[in-house]
Amino acid sequence: MALNVRVIKKDEELVTIPDLINQVKKNPKIDECGAVFSFEGIVRGKENETKVKKLNLSTPDIQKTEKELKEIIDDVENKHGVTEIAAVHYVGEFYTGDSLLLVVVAGAHRGETVDALKESIERIKHDLEFKKEEFTDEGKNIIMSGG
Repeated sequence: MALNVRVIKKDEELVTIPDLINQVKKNPKIDECGAVFSFEGIVRGKENETKVKKLNLSTPDIQKTEKELKEIIDDVENKHGVTEIAAVHYVGEFYTGDSLLLVVVAGAHRGETVDALKESIERIKHDLEFKKEEFTDEGKNIIMSGG
């Protein structure tokens, strides 16, 4: 069961990739693992040829989104047979280089571990309901996802 899976408002709490790695390494089954992979999704400063000044990321219901995130992670853990996946998705106002999504996967072998990481990232990006507002030199773009 996914334990270290959360949606956090930016500036309320700071969780980093090393924090998540340390958490998954506390799993009692870590001695069966031979791989830990991590992903940190950050804000790009350019989208195509347009400079991004800032990004607002929101979700209509944080608790619902967190529940759905946990369901995705539980499903991916079971499908790929990995030991543990930890994931944090931030919401709020962001600037170039700020972290948006952190995912860490621990598994027995690199193949299933990296596959679980890839599937987690894609499903989080496409299946969860987020509204992304990009503020650029040319105005504001609104991008909806998931839901």
